[in-house]
Amino acid sequence: MNNQNNNYDSNKPNLSFWQIWNMCFGFLGIQFGFALQNGNVSRIFQTLGAQVDDIPILWVAAPLTGLIVQPIIGYWSDKTWGRFGRRRPFFFIGAVLTTISLFIMPHSPTLWIAAGMLWIMDASINVTMEPFRALVGDNLPEKQRATGYGLQSFFIGIGAVLASALPWMMTNWFDVSNTAALGQIPESVKYSFYWGGVVLLVAVLWTVMRTKEYSPEQLAAFENHTAKPTNTALVDINFNKGAIIFVVLGLATLALVMGLSLEKELYLLAGGLLAFGIVQWIASALKAANKRQGGFYQVVQDVFTMPEAMKQLAWVQFFSWFTLFAMWIYTTAAVTSFHYGSSDATSKAFNDGADWVGILFAAYNGFAAIAAICIPFLVKKMGLKGAHCFNLLLGALGLASFMFITDPKMLLIPMIGVGFAWASILSLPYAMLSNALPSNKMGVYMGIFNFFIVIPQLLAASILGLILRHVFSNQPIYALLIGAASFVVAAIAVMRVKNSN
Repeated sequence: MNNQNNNYDSNKPNLSFWQIWNMCFGFLGIQFGFALQNGNVSRIFQTLGAQVDDIPILWVAAPLTGLIVQPIIGYWSDKTWGRFGRRRPFFFIGAVLTTISLFIMPHSPTLWIAAGMLWIMDASINVTMEPFRALVGDNLPEKQRATGYGLQSFFIGIGAVLASALPWMMTNWFDVSNTAALGQIPESVKYSFYWGGVVLLVAVLWTVMRTKEYSPEQLAAFENHTAKPTNTALVDINFNKGAIIFVVLGLATLALVMGLSLEKELYLLAGGLLAFGIVQWIASALKAANKRQGGFYQVVQDVFTMPEAMKQLAWVQFFSWFTLFAMWIYTTAAVTSFHYGSSDATSKAFNDGADWVGILFAAYNGFAAIAAICIPFLVKKMGLKGAHCFNLLLGALGLASFMFITDPKMLLIPMIGVGFAWASILSLPYAMLSNALPSNKMGVYMGIFNFFIVIPQLLAASILGLILRHVFSNQPIYALLIGAASFVVAAIAVMRVKNSN
């Protein structure tokens, strides 16, 4: 990295293309593991006996771990500096843990062990993933950040293409069986997870070894920061008021669920409301005791004093990720039942359909890699907001078309729109946001920004199964239609974001 001495320039130096390439390459491995999880965990759950309407609640581990882990890791990485850097130690630790989880996951003997392994695997992925977002803000000047996030999207697309197609390739190229006895995970899935663990570890280690970081003192010395650190201590937050409101809402929801014997998924909604109320109550107690320097209080304070750009982008992220979660957990069930006519996890039709979903997921990630190249040109013509709105509408059109396409092979066409939406979601909101963040809080604010990714996923896990059972006769294809509508709302919301150049 340039300028690694005591005479700092006032402007953060530009990095070369290959420096940015090395810095982002680890995301190929992260997405390899993430895509294997997204494309195969529902299949594993169904193989181990889960019913379609149980899948959302089993998936709750994934977003919940992100909600807890990412702001903590962001806060710690902001405060960390040693001989191995600031963010890189977290890359390494998370990669090792994720690799171990990928090796163990396909050997889960029971449904609940598989659900527990999903929890561990997703927590490990989050330990690695969150600092990668902050690293772009740390190392790149403002004018190069869009390039950095775009290159991350490119590697996400490439990694996910290969990972999503692995089970299909194992069966069709290497003659590895994609069926197994009742309650057993097919060999094609097992071998895919093994390879995923190896690729993830190697890719992340490449970034760890080939990337340098600025020290906190160097970052502080750069004067060309659009966003200056905010003095959140001067902002007086009435945590008690929020605590009372959310605890009352949580208790009322819990009473309704228990009193009316409503669906068990709604316990998750009640628990979320109660948890947020309790968090505010603890923050209030710490404030009253003048114990405001600890990490817990600082993170909660930062939640309530986040930059205006984060508040404006919250709704965009909320409806975007509601759709993505619906797509990830219901596409296998939707395609196997609607397009292949089978919900029997032991049947050839079901497993052929599940393999084809892997190809579809590979396709949208492949189109996302292409989109990552095209999006800068769209931004130049339409601006950040216009380009993101356009891409989200393409995604909505793609998901809605699943209802009207009967030939599974033709489902590759709507994956173009889904791919453009996915690449856009992974880059443009961060490009809008990063310049508004203070450099000394880049990690924690990126972690807090993850709340707007996690909360809609938790909500989806709470209500999607309920909606499908009572409104759509438990037909999972309608989850994709709901997702299309949510993309449209996100597209409208992004046009309301102010002050995004």
